[in-house]
Amino acid sequence: MSIILEHGNTFILLACLFGFFMAWGIGANDVANAMGTSVGSKAITIKQAIIIAIIFEFAGAWLAGGEVTSTIRKGIVDAEVFVGNPELLVFGMLASLLAAGIWLLIASYFGWPVSTTHSIVGAIVGFAAVGISMDSVHWDGVAKIAMSWVTSPLLSGTLGFLLFKSLQKLIFDSDDPFAAAKRYVPLYIFFVGFIVALVTFTKGLKHLGLEISGPEAVLYSCLSGLGLALLGFWLERNIKREQAPGKLQIANVEKVFALLMIFTACAMAFAHGSNDVANAIGPLAAIISVVQAGGDVASKVATPSWVLLIGAGGIVAGLVMYGHKVIATVGSHITELTPSRGFAATLATATTVVLASGIGMPISTTHTLVGGVLGVGLARGLAALNLRVVGNIFASWLVTLPAGAILSIIIFFILKASFG
Repeated sequence: MSIILEHGNTFILLACLFGFFMAWGIGANDVANAMGTSVGSKAITIKQAIIIAIIFEFAGAWLAGGEVTSTIRKGIVDAEVFVGNPELLVFGMLASLLAAGIWLLIASYFGWPVSTTHSIVGAIVGFAAVGISMDSVHWDGVAKIAMSWVTSPLLSGTLGFLLFKSLQKLIFDSDDPFAAAKRYVPLYIFFVGFIVALVTFTKGLKHLGLEISGPEAVLYSCLSGLGLALLGFWLERNIKREQAPGKLQIANVEKVFALLMIFTACAMAFAHGSNDVANAIGPLAAIISVVQAGGDVASKVATPSWVLLIGAGGIVAGLVMYGHKVIATVGSHITELTPSRGFAATLATATTVVLASGIGMPISTTHTLVGGVLGVGLARGLAALNLRVVGNIFASWLVTLPAGAILSIIIFFILKASFG
């Protein structure tokens, strides 16, 4: 207890620095692969992707980032084991943030799209199991999170497959694909607006003190989707058909989808900010609550708004400074992406991530996005996938959890020796 009182300000300062570093890693790695489909399909430039991410990642983290934070914080480690030894929780969460941040820096350097959720969960499980006891870990909570790592790519892969098949049937196989694209694309834009608005209204605005009932949320979300669809319809009119025979007609259709990719890139950035900011600010909020309570360990605390700002700011900084390497891997190396394929993959991913954020299930955006891209690739046949790159990505996922755990254990004992 005296360690907490004696070094309280130091712990909060370290927590803010490590939390920002971890959020920086999320920006460099995870945001980069969230934007990869948009850049890889050449719908937007890397500069435009960064501008979109700055605005919508920040908005997602700030408006809708509070719900998942509590799951990361209290779903993995049993808070009871720290009663009487609150400094162990502080050391452990500091170690987890720094360990996950270091691993994300290494992965981003090599251009590996790894899971930030894997990184932080592996780090927390590592310090708790080795530094405290195996019993301190909520293994059922870890199992639920691990399950979501399998279910999220399956769900987004299935959605991506079905979305691309619907595009093929409604648009590409029609007698006049360009006219069909102009007819149906506003419907897809409506869906993008509806799904993002629904979770923002139902879950995201609670920590701002705005209580909105279920029916009201559905109504507002429908209006948001409708407004976005009308905007898309208005922008569509500027896309003119270029006279081109046969297959070149498809280039006209892809122009319409390039417009649509701007909307899905915004949705993806918002969805990612709402879900993955928890990986950086969950442990940070836990440290702050323990220090401010003078060593009392609560199983649930509110996330201060300024903590969300640290997470959101770090994510944006990481993307701007170091995001280009992972964007290249995801955008062009798994399968050849066009705006229509990129749209199907991104909308499938955004839908999965936003729904998961709404029910408080921490999933890996990386797994979800790669699942969506694989689903779209499979809709065109197995030959459309670069299986060597897919194999390398899967291998980097397997390494992430133990890497986070080992780094976290080392840093935990260093901190314990330094302050203990």
